[in-house]
Amino acid sequence: MTHFRKFLAVVAATAALALAQGPGRGNPRGTPPPPPNPQTMIERRVDSLATLLGLTGDQKAKAAEIFSSAYSAGENLRTSLQSVQQSLLDAVKKNDTTAIDQLSATAGTLTGQLMAIERKADAAFYALLTPEQKTKWDAMPRPGFGPSRRMGPPF
Repeated sequence: MTHFRKFLAVVAATAALALAQGPGRGNPRGTPPPPPNPQTMIERRVDSLATLLGLTGDQKAKAAEIFSSAYSAGENLRTSLQSVQQSLLDAVKKNDTTAIDQLSATAGTLTGQLMAIERKADAAFYALLTPEQKTKWDAMPRPGFGPSRRMGPPF
């Protein structure tokens, strides 16, 4: 019986310690960590591309510049798109089908403009690559196109 009590004491102490630490990053009940800032996302994307394609230091610097410029060029569009998406939710709640049609068309236009910015950045990056790197790039899977579905690995 003494071993059983010791076992229970250890289990209770372990549980108390675990609960005292609070929810962790992997805890689904905990608050998720904030998304990384844009610069961090760009650095991660460039690092990933550097690993996959064997980029030189100069290529990495130019890639970071290209993707940073593209991100900046799309900031106002992303803000507008978020506003349109909120307005769409409001229109759905009101059953305002005319507004839904108009806002959906606006969202499509904004999404297309963002896609153009991102694909132009991809094109400028592709132009930096050596023939061997282009072969590797061309062999990479393409999950889709559109904002946040970039031709290269995600940020």
